[in-house]
This record gives sequence, C-alpha cells and structure tokens, in this order.
Amino acid sequence: MTSRTLMVWIVDDDQSVRWVLEKALKQADMETRSFERAEHLLAAIDEGAPDVLITDVRMPGMSGLALLERLRTTRPELPIIVITAHSDLESAVAAYKGGAFEYLPKPFDIDEAVELVHKAARLSGAEPNQPSPAQGAIASMIGQAPAMQEVFRSIGRLAGSSMTVLITGESGTGKELVARALHDHSPRAKKPFVALNTSAIAAELLESELFGHEKGSFTGADSRRIGRFEQANGGTLFLDEIGDMSPALQTRLLRVLAESEFYRVGGQTPIKVDVRVIAATNQDLARAVKESRFREDLFHRLNVIRINTPPLRQRREDIPLLLNHYLAEAADEVGTPKKAIDADALRALQAFAWPGNVRQLVNATRRLTVTAPGGVITAQDIPGDLGGSETPQRAAKEWTRMLAAWAEREMHNSDGPLLEQALPEFEKTLIEIAMSRTNGHRQEAAKLLGWGRNTLARKMKALHLD
Repeated sequence: MTSRTLMVWIVDDDQSVRWVLEKALKQADMETRSFERAEHLLAAIDEGAPDVLITDVRMPGMSGLALLERLRTTRPELPIIVITAHSDLESAVAAYKGGAFEYLPKPFDIDEAVELVHKAARLSGAEPNQPSPAQGAIASMIGQAPAMQEVFRSIGRLAGSSMTVLITGESGTGKELVARALHDHSPRAKKPFVALNTSAIAAELLESELFGHEKGSFTGADSRRIGRFEQANGGTLFLDEIGDMSPALQTRLLRVLAESEFYRVGGQTPIKVDVRVIAATNQDLARAVKESRFREDLFHRLNVIRINTPPLRQRREDIPLLLNHYLAEAADEVGTPKKAIDADALRALQAFAWPGNVRQLVNATRRLTVTAPGGVITAQDIPGDLGGSETPQRAAKEWTRMLAAWAEREMHNSDGPLLEQALPEFEKTLIEIAMSRTNGHRQEAAKLLGWGRNTLARKMKALHLD
C-alpha cells in the first residue's frame, strides 16, 4: 500500500525558524507550508487542513495561543505543536490548557522537533505506514479537554519506551484504549498485544491463564497450555482490574516483573520472557496497600509511570465530539444514515452525569440511532435514564418512535411495501394483548379493539391465532 506524505504547516514571524523547520521536515519526507502570520493560515485552512501544525506563541497580530483557541473550535482533531521560550512558562501552561499536543522550548533540537511531529501525526491517525489497531485506538480516544490532552501527551512521551505503566480511572473511561495506544506507539508495536481482565477469570484458573500449565498438572489438564505471558513474549501484556488479583498471584507476578522468569503450573523448567506489563485498575491501590489488600512492593513495581483516564463528567466539552464520532459508528452498524443532534438534546446529554463514562455514551448512541425517529435526535428522544425528562405522554408515544425508527430502516434497506409487513404484526400484537386482558373472551376483546366479534374471529384466523 502506498503511504501518504504528511503535510505540516508552520506559523512563525521569524523567517530563520521557518527555514530551519522546512528544511528538516522535508528531509524527513514531509511536505510543508509556511505562514508569517496566523491570519494568513486561517485564510488558507478553509481550503484544507494539514496533518500537523507548528505555531509560535508571540507573533504580530493574532498570537499563537489565540490561533490555538480558534482552531480548537473549528479543527479540534488537528494536533498543534506550540513553540515557546524556556522562561515563558505561562505560555507553555496556556498552550497545554488550550489543547496543544506539545510544546517546543526555544532553542529546540531539530531532531526532537521532527520526532515530535511524527508522534503528533501518529496520535491523530495521520502517520503513514501505521498498523490499523493504532489508528483505531487513537480514533476512539477523542478529546480536547485538558485532562485528555494530558493523556495524549503521556502516550506521546512514552512512545519510545517500554516502561511499566499503571493506568487508573473509573470503569468505562477507556483504559484498554490507552494501553493499546501505548503498545502501538512503542518499539514493541509489531509484537503481540495480549489483554486479560483478571477479574473476569475465576481465581483458581487465573494462575494457569497467566503462566500456562503442563499436561497432567491438575485434573482436566489434558495438554500443555501456553499462558498469556508467553503469548505476549516480545510485546505487551495488559492486565486489567489488577486490584482484584489474589495475594498469592500478586507474589508470582512480582517475581516475573523482577526476574522476567516464571514456571508453568506443574512445570519444572523456568520460562524466560521479555514482556512489557501495563496494568489498569478502577481501585485506589494506595489505599489497598494501607489496608493490606495489595502488596506494597508490587504497587511500586507497577506504578513506575501512572496515567489517569478522566471520567466523562470531568471532560464535558468532549461530549459533542464523542457523540458525533459514535453516532457515525452506530449508523454504520445499523445500516442507516447518521443522525444529527439538535441543541436541546445536546445540552441534555452534556448535563448528564454519565456514571458509565464513555462506554455508556457509546451504548447510548446505538440506542438513540435505533429509537429516535427522523434524521435529527431531539430532546424528546432522550430517555429519562440518560437525562431526558420522562412524562406519561412521552412514554405513551414511545412505541410510535420505535415504529418510526423501524420504518426508516426498512425504507432505507428495501423497496418492499411496508404496510404488508407492518400491519399484520401490528394487528397480531393488539389481538394478543386484548385476548390476554380479557382472559380469552372474544366478545370483550373485540370491544376493546373497536371491532365486531366476527371481525376479530376473521382476523385471528388469518393471523393463525386460533
């Protein structure tokens, strides 16, 4: 497959800085376009955006930070690298808060600048020749909120490393996505990424799952089994919900981390492995250590670098971006056009607490894609458990919205006569409910339905309800 050349735009009023960056980036097989003022870039960006933008902070006219704020609204997916002075700490902090991917301190190392552009492109999915899992993982890690930008920066800073990482955060915040991104942008990217939720496996089976077992080592061990550590050799092992691991397995895991060696269950020969361990938990491991529920030495071994995935309620400004992304995915899954969302519905969803975080939002977009009639999701379409206001009238109309969603899908997928499909099912459902309500008395059921008894009998025969 032919790779696409990266396009990098540079905004700086210093011609020498522009020249140096242009030369270095072109030598790295990237295309460049330079601007002396931010206003000139804004005039050009309507015709097409770059893959990465490098901007100075202090320029005549619009500053780099003002440009950052403008593009944060119009081009939230664009990774921006800000150039600032060593002593200009306030500008550096402001750049981060404004959503910059990273900043380059002056005087900067040109090789570092080129590598930083590569990292920014990889995290945005624009880097050529990247494995599709990396692009998929980062594409799902959407966010311009400061807390998410810090997560992105951490991934970028660890791109060349194989350090052990501990990812903390509530359930549904995307901890496995972070782990996959760390792997995909590491020197181990071409090796296996193996994920295991330790809380999903019975404690008595987890040891074999992690380390494998020899044939005959226990009842049911009919053959040798290769465990997750061996499967991940050379690559990355992601251990989710590490806080639920038993004390005995914590001890074994500590030894593997310290010695890169273990024994299969029932085995006599040590197995050497080269595995990067990334662990995740929704628990407070420091408190678990104090309460003697988690080994302190293992905690310190895992907690070399910590990344915290923020809950959705702490990054509400990202909710429109996430809704837009996952509504498109849901539409592809269902096979219907993507639904838009009006301002009132968006306000309701942004105000919602999202206790299930991004995972709950993903499921909500699937639900709304199916249940909301028409092409626009309105406030009336938001159910009460997602922050909408439930009323008896609204509940009474729920079936019509479901019917409308079904009709829209059918019209999109087939040219068949809808009434021939819908009317028999509609009548069958009403008859069954009426007969159940009247304990099988046809005269009373016909009265509830507004039919005569003969009409009901004829309908029941035609629908095979006798």
